[in-house]
Amino acid sequence: MTLNEIAKKMCARGKGILAADESTGTIAKRFKSINVENLEKNRLNFRQALFSSSAMKDCIGGVILFDETIRQKTTIGSSIPELISKHGAIPGIKVDKGAKALAGSNNETVTEGLDGLRERLKEYYELGARFTKWRAVYKISNEFPSSQSIKSNAHALARYASLVQEAKMVPIVEPEVLMDGFHTIDKCYQVTTDVLNECYNELEIHKVDLKGTVLKPNMVIPGTDCKDKCSSEEIAKKTLDCLKKNVPSIVPGIAFLSGGQSEIESTKNLNEINKINDSNFLITFSYGRGLQASALREFGKNQDNILNIQKAFNHRARMNGLSSKGEWSEDLEKETAA
Repeated sequence: MTLNEIAKKMCARGKGILAADESTGTIAKRFKSINVENLEKNRLNFRQALFSSSAMKDCIGGVILFDETIRQKTTIGSSIPELISKHGAIPGIKVDKGAKALAGSNNETVTEGLDGLRERLKEYYELGARFTKWRAVYKISNEFPSSQSIKSNAHALARYASLVQEAKMVPIVEPEVLMDGFHTIDKCYQVTTDVLNECYNELEIHKVDLKGTVLKPNMVIPGTDCKDKCSSEEIAKKTLDCLKKNVPSIVPGIAFLSGGQSEIESTKNLNEINKINDSNFLITFSYGRGLQASALREFGKNQDNILNIQKAFNHRARMNGLSSKGEWSEDLEKETAA
Protein backbone atom coordinates (compact mmCIF):
# COMPACT_ATOMS: atom_id res chain seq x y z
CA MET A 1 0.00 0.00 0.00
CA THR A 2 1.15 3.56 -0.71
CA LEU A 3 1.27 6.06 2.15
CA ASN A 4 -1.85 7.73 0.75
CA GLU A 5 -3.71 4.38 0.71
CA ILE A 6 -2.66 3.66 4.32
CA ALA A 7 -3.82 7.13 5.45
CA LYS A 8 -7.19 6.64 3.72
CA LYS A 9 -7.64 3.16 5.22
CA MET A 10 -6.95 4.51 8.73
CA CYS A 11 -9.70 7.13 8.27
CA ALA A 12 -12.07 5.18 6.00
CA ARG A 13 -15.75 6.17 6.14
CA GLY A 14 -17.34 4.70 9.27
CA LYS A 15 -13.96 3.94 10.86
CA GLY A 16 -11.53 5.78 13.10
CA ILE A 17 -8.37 5.32 15.13
CA LEU A 18 -8.12 3.82 18.61
CA ALA A 19 -5.48 5.69 20.64
CA ALA A 20 -4.24 2.94 22.98
CA ASP A 21 -0.82 4.56 23.37
CA GLU A 22 -1.01 5.64 27.02
CA SER A 23 2.44 5.58 28.60
CA THR A 24 2.96 3.32 31.62
CA GLY A 25 2.59 6.40 33.85
CA THR A 26 -0.66 7.53 32.23
CA ILE A 27 -2.29 4.09 32.33
CA ALA A 28 -1.23 3.86 35.99
CA LYS A 29 -3.52 6.84 36.71
CA ARG A 30 -6.38 5.26 34.75
CA PHE A 31 -5.95 1.93 36.55
CA LYS A 32 -5.73 3.67 39.93
CA SER A 33 -9.16 5.23 39.30
CA ILE A 34 -10.66 1.71 38.92
CA ASN A 35 -8.54 0.06 41.65
CA VAL A 36 -6.53 -2.15 39.27
CA GLU A 37 -2.83 -2.77 39.86
CA ASN A 38 -0.58 -1.33 37.14
CA LEU A 39 1.10 -4.60 36.10
CA GLU A 40 2.25 -5.55 32.61
CA LYS A 41 -0.16 -8.51 32.48
CA ASN A 42 -3.11 -6.24 33.42
CA ARG A 43 -2.13 -3.71 30.74
CA LEU A 44 -1.90 -6.55 28.19
CA ASN A 45 -5.21 -8.14 29.23
CA PHE A 46 -7.12 -4.85 28.96
CA ARG A 47 -5.69 -3.96 25.57
CA GLN A 48 -6.01 -7.48 24.20
CA ALA A 49 -9.72 -7.46 25.13
CA LEU A 50 -10.19 -4.27 23.07
CA PHE A 51 -8.10 -5.44 20.10
CA SER A 52 -10.05 -8.69 19.79
CA SER A 53 -13.49 -7.01 20.01
CA SER A 54 -15.96 -7.46 17.15
CA ALA A 55 -16.16 -3.69 16.48
CA MET A 56 -12.48 -3.68 15.45
CA LYS A 57 -13.37 -5.01 12.01
CA ASP A 58 -16.18 -2.53 11.28
CA CYS A 59 -15.25 0.62 13.19
CA ILE A 60 -11.47 0.79 13.71
CA GLY A 61 -9.06 1.64 10.88
CA GLY A 62 -5.90 1.91 12.98
CA VAL A 63 -4.57 1.47 16.52
CA ILE A 64 -1.85 3.64 18.08
CA LEU A 65 0.34 1.56 20.40
CA PHE A 66 2.91 2.35 23.10
CA ASP A 67 6.47 0.95 22.91
CA GLU A 68 5.71 -1.80 25.47
CA THR A 69 2.53 -2.92 23.68
CA ILE A 70 3.95 -3.26 20.17
CA ARG A 71 6.48 -5.76 21.56
CA GLN A 72 3.98 -7.86 23.51
CA LYS A 73 2.73 -11.33 22.63
CA THR A 74 -0.96 -12.02 23.19
CA THR A 75 -2.09 -14.87 25.45
CA ILE A 76 -3.04 -16.78 22.28
CA GLY A 77 0.50 -16.59 20.88
CA SER A 78 0.35 -13.94 18.14
CA SER A 79 1.97 -10.55 18.57
CA ILE A 80 -0.20 -7.51 19.30
CA PRO A 81 0.40 -6.04 15.78
CA GLU A 82 -0.61 -9.40 14.26
CA LEU A 83 -3.82 -9.44 16.32
CA ILE A 84 -4.69 -5.90 15.14
CA SER A 85 -3.91 -6.72 11.48
CA LYS A 86 -6.00 -9.90 11.68
CA HIS A 87 -9.03 -7.74 12.49
CA GLY A 88 -8.38 -5.54 9.46
CA ALA A 89 -6.93 -2.49 11.28
CA ILE A 90 -3.47 -1.01 10.83
CA PRO A 91 -0.98 -1.06 13.74
CA GLY A 92 0.73 2.24 14.58
CA ILE A 93 3.11 3.53 17.24
CA LYS A 94 3.58 6.66 19.36
CA VAL A 95 7.18 7.76 18.83
CA ASP A 96 7.58 11.03 20.73
CA LYS A 97 9.25 11.10 24.14
CA GLY A 98 6.76 13.51 25.69
CA ALA A 99 6.38 17.25 26.25
CA LYS A 100 9.35 18.75 28.12
CA ALA A 101 9.90 22.27 29.49
CA LEU A 102 10.65 24.72 26.67
CA ALA A 103 13.88 26.58 27.48
CA GLY A 104 13.41 30.35 27.40
CA SER A 105 9.66 30.17 27.90
CA ASN A 106 7.89 30.17 31.23
CA ASN A 107 5.50 27.21 31.64
CA GLU A 108 5.33 26.00 28.02
CA THR A 109 6.57 22.76 26.49
CA VAL A 110 8.22 21.35 23.39
CA THR A 111 7.92 17.69 22.45
CA GLU A 112 11.18 15.73 22.40
CA GLY A 113 12.20 12.44 20.79
CA LEU A 114 14.04 13.27 17.55
CA ASP A 115 17.37 11.84 18.78
CA GLY A 116 17.71 8.28 17.54
CA LEU A 117 14.29 8.41 15.87
CA ARG A 118 15.51 7.13 12.47
CA GLU A 119 16.82 3.92 14.08
CA ARG A 120 13.70 3.45 16.23
CA LEU A 121 11.45 3.84 13.18
CA LYS A 122 13.29 1.02 11.36
CA GLU A 123 12.69 -1.27 14.34
CA TYR A 124 9.01 -0.29 14.65
CA TYR A 125 8.49 -0.98 10.93
CA GLU A 126 9.95 -4.46 11.41
CA LEU A 127 7.64 -4.99 14.41
CA GLY A 128 4.64 -4.28 12.15
CA ALA A 129 3.89 -0.55 12.53
CA ARG A 130 2.74 1.26 9.38
CA PHE A 131 1.96 4.65 10.90
CA THR A 132 3.23 6.75 13.80
CA LYS A 133 2.10 9.53 16.12
CA TRP A 134 3.80 12.63 17.59
CA ARG A 135 1.91 15.03 19.86
CA ALA A 136 2.70 18.70 20.42
CA VAL A 137 0.87 20.61 23.17
CA TYR A 138 -0.13 24.30 23.29
CA LYS A 139 -1.65 26.16 26.24
CA ILE A 140 -4.03 29.08 25.86
CA SER A 141 -3.91 32.01 28.30
CA ASN A 142 -3.39 35.77 28.10
CA GLU A 143 0.31 35.22 27.32
CA PHE A 144 0.29 31.74 25.71
CA PRO A 145 0.94 30.22 23.32
CA SER A 146 4.11 32.19 22.57
CA SER A 147 5.42 32.32 19.01
CA GLN A 148 8.44 30.40 20.34
CA SER A 149 6.19 27.52 21.40
CA ILE A 150 4.27 27.56 18.10
CA LYS A 151 7.45 27.62 15.99
CA SER A 152 9.48 25.11 18.06
CA ASN A 153 6.73 22.51 18.09
CA ALA A 154 5.90 22.94 14.39
CA HIS A 155 9.59 22.49 13.51
CA ALA A 156 9.81 19.29 15.59
CA LEU A 157 6.56 17.92 14.09
CA ALA A 158 7.89 18.51 10.56
CA ARG A 159 11.28 16.89 11.24
CA TYR A 160 9.46 13.91 12.75
CA ALA A 161 7.04 13.62 9.79
CA SER A 162 9.88 13.75 7.28
CA LEU A 163 11.78 10.92 9.03
CA VAL A 164 8.60 8.81 9.27
CA GLN A 165 7.88 9.05 5.55
CA GLU A 166 11.52 8.16 4.83
CA ALA A 167 10.84 4.98 6.89
CA LYS A 168 7.79 4.22 4.67
CA MET A 169 5.19 4.97 7.33
CA VAL A 170 2.36 7.52 7.64
CA PRO A 171 2.92 10.26 10.22
CA ILE A 172 -0.02 11.41 12.33
CA VAL A 173 0.66 15.08 13.02
CA GLU A 174 -0.95 16.02 16.35
CA PRO A 175 -0.83 19.70 17.34
CA GLU A 176 -3.12 19.82 20.38
CA VAL A 177 -4.43 23.16 21.61
CA LEU A 178 -5.50 22.29 25.16
CA MET A 179 -9.06 22.80 26.46
CA ASP A 180 -7.88 23.98 29.89
CA GLY A 181 -8.57 27.63 30.62
CA PHE A 182 -11.07 30.48 30.50
CA HIS A 183 -10.71 31.20 26.76
CA THR A 184 -13.69 31.65 24.43
CA ILE A 185 -14.36 29.57 21.32
CA ASP A 186 -13.14 32.52 19.20
CA LYS A 187 -9.81 32.57 21.04
CA CYS A 188 -9.47 28.81 20.44
CA TYR A 189 -10.24 29.38 16.74
CA GLN A 190 -7.52 32.04 16.47
CA VAL A 191 -4.86 29.97 18.29
CA THR A 192 -5.72 26.81 16.33
CA THR A 193 -5.38 28.84 13.11
CA ASP A 194 -1.92 30.12 14.13
CA VAL A 195 -0.77 26.63 15.14
CA LEU A 196 -2.02 24.92 11.95
CA ASN A 197 -0.51 27.60 9.71
CA GLU A 198 2.91 27.23 11.27
CA CYS A 199 2.72 23.43 11.15
CA TYR A 200 1.91 23.36 7.44
CA ASN A 201 4.61 25.96 6.68
CA GLU A 202 7.19 23.69 8.35
CA LEU A 203 5.85 20.50 6.73
CA GLU A 204 6.26 22.18 3.34
CA ILE A 205 9.82 23.31 4.15
CA HIS A 206 10.68 19.72 5.17
CA LYS A 207 9.23 18.33 1.90
CA VAL A 208 6.64 16.16 3.64
CA ASP A 209 4.15 14.59 1.20
CA LEU A 210 0.85 15.75 2.71
CA LYS A 211 -1.09 13.08 0.79
CA GLY A 212 0.63 10.53 3.04
CA THR A 213 -0.21 12.17 6.39
CA VAL A 214 -3.12 12.29 8.84
CA LEU A 215 -3.86 15.37 10.96
CA LYS A 216 -4.95 14.82 14.57
CA PRO A 217 -6.18 18.21 15.79
CA ASN A 218 -8.30 19.51 18.65
CA MET A 219 -11.84 20.63 17.95
CA VAL A 220 -12.45 24.39 18.17
CA ILE A 221 -14.09 24.54 21.56
CA PRO A 222 -14.32 27.01 24.48
CA GLY A 223 -12.02 26.47 27.48
CA THR A 224 -13.25 24.23 30.29
CA ASP A 225 -13.60 27.26 32.61
CA CYS A 226 -15.21 29.57 30.04
CA LYS A 227 -18.63 30.88 31.12
CA ASP A 228 -19.86 31.10 27.50
CA LYS A 229 -20.92 27.56 26.65
CA CYS A 230 -21.43 26.61 23.00
CA SER A 231 -23.77 24.22 21.24
CA SER A 232 -22.42 21.25 19.27
CA GLU A 233 -23.65 23.00 16.11
CA GLU A 234 -21.52 26.06 16.82
CA ILE A 235 -18.46 23.93 17.68
CA ALA A 236 -18.96 22.02 14.41
CA LYS A 237 -19.25 25.19 12.28
CA LYS A 238 -16.17 26.85 13.81
CA THR A 239 -14.11 23.67 13.67
CA LEU A 240 -14.90 22.85 10.04
CA ASP A 241 -14.36 26.48 8.99
CA CYS A 242 -10.97 26.52 10.72
CA LEU A 243 -9.88 23.29 9.03
CA LYS A 244 -11.05 24.31 5.56
CA LYS A 245 -9.16 27.63 5.83
CA ASN A 246 -5.92 26.28 7.32
CA VAL A 247 -5.40 22.65 6.26
CA PRO A 248 -4.33 21.97 2.64
CA SER A 249 -7.11 20.09 0.83
CA ILE A 250 -4.73 17.28 -0.26
CA VAL A 251 -4.48 16.03 3.35
CA PRO A 252 -6.58 12.84 3.12
CA GLY A 253 -7.71 12.36 6.70
CA ILE A 254 -8.43 14.36 9.84
CA ALA A 255 -8.88 12.33 13.03
CA PHE A 256 -9.86 14.39 16.07
CA LEU A 257 -8.54 13.83 19.56
CA SER A 258 -11.19 13.78 22.30
CA GLY A 259 -9.02 16.04 24.48
CA GLY A 260 -10.87 15.89 27.78
CA GLN A 261 -14.40 15.77 26.34
CA SER A 262 -16.70 13.08 27.72
CA GLU A 263 -17.52 10.03 25.60
CA ILE A 264 -20.91 11.44 24.59
CA GLU A 265 -19.63 14.99 23.95
CA SER A 266 -16.85 13.78 21.65
CA THR A 267 -19.28 11.55 19.71
CA LYS A 268 -21.92 14.28 19.42
CA ASN A 269 -19.47 16.98 18.30
CA LEU A 270 -17.87 14.71 15.69
CA ASN A 271 -21.35 13.83 14.38
CA GLU A 272 -22.29 17.52 14.00
CA ILE A 273 -19.04 18.19 12.10
CA ASN A 274 -19.74 15.34 9.68
CA LYS A 275 -23.35 16.43 9.16
CA ILE A 276 -22.02 19.63 7.56
CA ASN A 277 -18.72 18.29 6.15
CA ASP A 278 -18.57 19.54 2.57
CA SER A 279 -14.76 19.27 2.31
CA ASN A 280 -12.50 16.66 0.68
CA PHE A 281 -11.33 15.48 4.10
CA LEU A 282 -12.26 12.14 5.62
CA ILE A 283 -13.16 13.42 9.11
CA THR A 284 -13.14 10.89 11.93
CA PHE A 285 -11.96 10.12 15.48
CA SER A 286 -8.67 9.19 17.10
CA TYR A 287 -9.91 8.78 20.65
CA GLY A 288 -8.34 7.36 23.78
CA ARG A 289 -10.71 8.10 26.65
CA GLY A 290 -13.53 8.78 24.17
CA LEU A 291 -13.40 5.08 23.19
CA GLN A 292 -12.09 3.40 26.32
CA ALA A 293 -13.65 5.03 29.39
CA SER A 294 -16.69 2.71 29.63
CA ALA A 295 -14.62 -0.38 28.85
CA LEU A 296 -12.14 0.67 31.54
CA ARG A 297 -14.93 0.89 34.12
CA GLU A 298 -16.04 -2.65 33.20
CA PHE A 299 -12.43 -3.85 33.50
CA GLY A 300 -12.37 -2.36 37.01
CA LYS A 301 -15.54 -4.22 38.00
CA ASN A 302 -14.26 -7.61 36.82
CA GLN A 303 -11.06 -8.09 34.84
CA ASP A 304 -12.11 -11.58 33.77
CA ASN A 305 -15.46 -10.55 32.29
CA ILE A 306 -14.09 -10.04 28.78
CA LEU A 307 -17.63 -10.07 27.35
CA ASN A 308 -18.71 -6.98 29.31
CA ILE A 309 -15.46 -5.13 28.60
CA GLN A 310 -15.87 -5.81 24.87
CA LYS A 311 -19.57 -4.95 24.96
CA ALA A 312 -18.76 -1.48 26.36
CA PHE A 313 -15.98 -0.95 23.80
CA ASN A 314 -18.07 -2.23 20.87
CA HIS A 315 -20.88 0.18 21.77
CA ARG A 316 -18.60 3.23 21.86
CA ALA A 317 -16.73 2.23 18.70
CA ARG A 318 -20.03 1.76 16.83
CA MET A 319 -21.42 5.09 18.05
CA ASN A 320 -18.26 6.87 16.90
CA GLY A 321 -18.33 4.96 13.63
CA LEU A 322 -21.81 6.40 13.05
CA SER A 323 -20.68 9.91 14.02
CA SER A 324 -17.83 9.70 11.48
CA LYS A 325 -20.61 9.46 8.86
CA GLY A 326 -22.91 12.05 10.48
CA GLU A 327 -25.44 9.28 11.25
CA TRP A 328 -25.36 9.20 15.07
CA SER A 329 -28.32 10.30 17.21
CA GLU A 330 -29.12 10.40 20.92
CA ASP A 331 -31.99 7.97 20.30
CA LEU A 332 -29.63 5.48 18.65
CA GLU A 333 -27.23 5.92 21.55
CA LYS A 334 -29.93 4.96 24.06
CA GLU A 335 -31.43 2.14 21.97
CA THR A 336 -28.08 0.46 21.33
CA ALA A 337 -26.97 0.89 24.93
CA ALA A 338 -30.20 -0.71 26.11
